[in-house]
Amino acid sequence: MNRFSAYFGDEPFLPSRRGLTWQTVAAIALLTITYIPILGSMIQHWRIVPDYSHGFLIVPLALVFAYEKKFHLKAARIEGSWWGVGLLAIGLGLLALGQLGSLLSPLRAGYVLSLMGFVLLFLGPEVFRLLLFPMCFLLLMVPLPQSLVNVVAFPLQLIAAKWAVSALQMIGVPVLLEGNIIHLASGDLFVAEACSGLRSLMALMTLGVVFAHFFRRESLVQQLILIASTVPIAILVNALRVAVTGFLAHQYGHQTAGGFIHDFQGLITFSLAFLLLLFESRLLSRLLDSRALSGNY
Repeated sequence: MNRFSAYFGDEPFLPSRRGLTWQTVAAIALLTITYIPILGSMIQHWRIVPDYSHGFLIVPLALVFAYEKKFHLKAARIEGSWWGVGLLAIGLGLLALGQLGSLLSPLRAGYVLSLMGFVLLFLGPEVFRLLLFPMCFLLLMVPLPQSLVNVVAFPLQLIAAKWAVSALQMIGVPVLLEGNIIHLASGDLFVAEACSGLRSLMALMTLGVVFAHFFRRESLVQQLILIASTVPIAILVNALRVAVTGFLAHQYGHQTAGGFIHDFQGLITFSLAFLLLLFESRLLSRLLDSRALSGNY
């Protein structure tokens, strides 16, 4: 018996699958309209801050992930669950917390949790489980809280600067490190917050999730390892970017290390991060395959 039948009689309020589906769509549409100011400010953040420009891709990718489940969704039983009210309460709690404390991240995350609550409330656990990954993927569009960036970024800046100086010393560049300032013969190089790896971590983590979903969907362990590895990879490629900047500044002057060349380095290092993920994926596949073969004999 449907959980709604105790409240609406022997039949659900909207008895057909199509009716419940459209009811869910209407509820999510009203939710989106309510959140328009909050979502608009988040889109503006994506547009202004290059590190979060990947946010424009999150919703289309989430729809693709949901569309992949279309046949399973057609076969899934629709049985609304009142547990969805709990998720809605959490979403509304985050909305209240964000409004009272002027905190943007809880406001934005509250939209996703409220959306998940409507799906569970009207469509039930089976549909909720099928759509859980696409809905959780939407959380990657929420920018990191600035308070977290302020706390974590500086230690990561020091790590990136230390690794970059080690690389420069290996190739014979005279360099001295003092905090997050790299002293070169031609002048000083400041390792800014953008070079810590934290600000690009969300974009790289998004890439890792998409990569793991499309190329390693047969193994949850490999997916988790690939996603977790985006953290050290982000630090490594940003340290490499700092080292390249230091080398260019040493060889050709500080002016050559900025502007277009600096932005082009960002594209190259992000491409390198993707290649590292690809190499790691192939390595994991070979290790697990060889272990499986050895276990058979």
